[in-house]
Amino acid sequence: MVPRQGLSPRVAMALLWLLSCGVPAIAPVIPGYNRIVNGEPAVPGSWPWQVSLQVSRYDGFHFCGGSLISEYWVVTAAHCGVSPQCPVPWLRVWALGVVLPVQVFKNPKFNMLTIRDDITLLKLATPARLSARVSPVCLPQPTDDFPGGMTCVTTGWGLTDPNASATPTVLQQAALPLLTNPQCKQYWGYRIADVMVCAGADGASSCMGDSGGPLVCQKDGVWNLVGIVSWGSSTCDPNMPGVYARVTKLRNWINSILAAN
Repeated sequence: MVPRQGLSPRVAMALLWLLSCGVPAIAPVIPGYNRIVNGEPAVPGSWPWQVSLQVSRYDGFHFCGGSLISEYWVVTAAHCGVSPQCPVPWLRVWALGVVLPVQVFKNPKFNMLTIRDDITLLKLATPARLSARVSPVCLPQPTDDFPGGMTCVTTGWGLTDPNASATPTVLQQAALPLLTNPQCKQYWGYRIADVMVCAGADGASSCMGDSGGPLVCQKDGVWNLVGIVSWGSSTCDPNMPGVYARVTKLRNWINSILAAN
């Protein structure tokens, strides 16, 4: 694409990166599609939409993940507890400096008892500077299908051992098969709703600190944000599926917030 004349180099570059969402400039390497628990470090810069939510008053303590979906917007989980009333956390995008959210949009349907509709949108005070190491993930359309058995990837700085006292300093990745919801109900029963999608139960697991982070699936050559790390085994049992907020079911709500703000 040739940028329209008159656009500044920075705006032109941002447009180019937005048009190529879900295509890392630095290709991820996923040998054996390993696990976050007992981890596998990711190639630096290969998941350029990965965000770390950190508590500024505790020297940047990481407490949740997130995903960059545009230069102004980050998706995370509602249960991470970011709200206009709480101290504003730091947000770190891989290879990006600290930026702050100015507006918090928590899905009003979120219920902590059922953990349904587990999504919050954060609008950044200043735009992320898009580059080879900082670029957005694609959002799937509401009608997109990601079938059970498809191998997808989740990333995060969550614990690699549920008994560990600190999260890893290097971003971890894990490849997981998607489960159908009937398959997932064999593990979690009535707790599984249509607005959830499950992955794992094959020796890999997300863990504490991964919440809010991405579950991405590659389709037609681009990575789509299919799930948001939501809940699972309290012991991060790699033989139990993790549960993620299903983005295709939340896409209409996301569109309404972006359009109004």
